[in-house]
Amino acid sequence: MKYSIKTLAILIVLTLFSCGKSEEIQPVNQDIKELVFASGQLEWDDSYNLTAQTDGVLQNANFEVGNTVAKGKTIATLDNEINKINAETSQEQLVISNENVTSNAPALTQLEQNIQFAESKYLQDKKQAERYERLNQQNIGSKVEYENAQLAAKNSLSNLNSLKKQYRVILQQAKQQQIATKGQLKSNQVIQNYNSIVVTESGTIIKKLKSNGDYVKKGEVIATIANAQKVEAVLNVDENSIGKVKLGQMVFVQLNTNKNKTYNGKVTEILSAFDDQSQSFICKVTFDKSLDNSLFGTQLEANILVGEKKNALLVPRNYVGFGNKVNVKGKDEYVIIKPGIISTEYVEVIEGVDKNDVLLPLKL
Repeated sequence: MKYSIKTLAILIVLTLFSCGKSEEIQPVNQDIKELVFASGQLEWDDSYNLTAQTDGVLQNANFEVGNTVAKGKTIATLDNEINKINAETSQEQLVISNENVTSNAPALTQLEQNIQFAESKYLQDKKQAERYERLNQQNIGSKVEYENAQLAAKNSLSNLNSLKKQYRVILQQAKQQQIATKGQLKSNQVIQNYNSIVVTESGTIIKKLKSNGDYVKKGEVIATIANAQKVEAVLNVDENSIGKVKLGQMVFVQLNTNKNKTYNGKVTEILSAFDDQSQSFICKVTFDKSLDNSLFGTQLEANILVGEKKNALLVPRNYVGFGNKVNVKGKDEYVIIKPGIISTEYVEVIEGVDKNDVLLPLKL
């Protein structure tokens, strides 16, 4: 005889309750397990989207879903000539910037010549000023000629210093331009590299969203890649049941592709936020053993073991009414019980009745 996983998962009892024609029953002691039902799907851990970093027409996208790809591999390219042109232009500008910091740079060469001329003039004016200085000390010559010679020497020195300062400024500006051009080149080279779609982490392609010839905008997803060696079940748990789910609890999973087999796993993660899309809380389950067929996105049903007790006192749930009331034979009024584990089939009785009591169906 075959049972569906949902029926078996709600409660596992070792014996059936005996029930006569009068529908009178007595509570019995049996082992009980409470499970929370959840639907979900198989996913692979470490999944990520491979996105376009620039605009362009997709080319050489010869990959398919299921292909294994290694980190650093280029699996497609984007046709974007502007990125290529910008990188080439920056390279040419860097050549000019490098020349501008050498002694052969036109601006520096002209200043060097001016400095040499200014040094010669300063030396000449200095000698002339020194000559008039000696004559002045001997009271020879006019004072005007002496002062003019001194002024000419000062002006020549000032001009020489000004040209030297100008040389340093122009050289510094050329070096700054060189640094900026190098940075621009590196930036444009990085942008040019965006034309290549490169795998960032090894894995298996689980989704292909773009094909050759598609115009792709920056930020659009081209493919999704995940680690096929790390399979997990992602479960959608109802908000009324999430409070019972804890890390480490055992989970029984049945894939829709093979409902004749049950896989065991454990709750390894409970996302703290409510998922608006599925209107549920998300739990993740890892399996004790590898799965026979772990296709990404396979739909599944799961039951989480949230409670278990040996030799518990049980009554059928349809004998328990609102407010946990039961109809005990020989009692004029309903008896209120204290329930323990509750499933869709049975209720554990903590107190209120014992196994010697006889229960009758509820009066409708």
